[in-house]
Amino acid sequence: MSPLAGFDGVADGRLRVREVPFLRQTNVRADPDRVPSSLGLRLPVEPGTWLRSGEADVLWLGPDEWLVIGDADLPRSEDMAVTDVSAQRTTLLVAGPGARDLLAHGCSLDLHPSVFGPGRCAQTMLARAQVILVAREDDEFRVLVRASFARYLADWIIDAAVDY
Repeated sequence: MSPLAGFDGVADGRLRVREVPFLRQTNVRADPDRVPSSLGLRLPVEPGTWLRSGEADVLWLGPDEWLVIGDADLPRSEDMAVTDVSAQRTTLLVAGPGARDLLAHGCSLDLHPSVFGPGRCAQTMLARAQVILVAREDDEFRVLVRASFARYLADWIIDAAVDY
């Protein structure tokens, strides 16, 4: 069952919020210079970026850490650690002309489009909940939140959405 079972989301002219449950999420830890070619994915090397590689989105989480979201069959190798973390988080899609302002209301990052536009991602706090924020388009974001904080964050978003 989804951590947000029964969450109806938000849909109005300026803001759309809905859960995107059960996305496959795999944590990859490796020395970037030793990632085997058999991985079959391009890995972003610039901090705070993500890219589409095959059927998956690959997020840079640290100098030797990435989160792969999507259906990617990752090979096992002595040169890297591959861990399925799908059950750890759920995903909220926050979109619309008011999305950026709503997220900025609860986040200390500079979310101006010139700084945090499409292709950017960051681990941060949103309304005191640890999240991974992914800018997919100018007005579309994925918010990956731990399952145990999902209901709290969804309620916060619904309350804050009144202003946006």
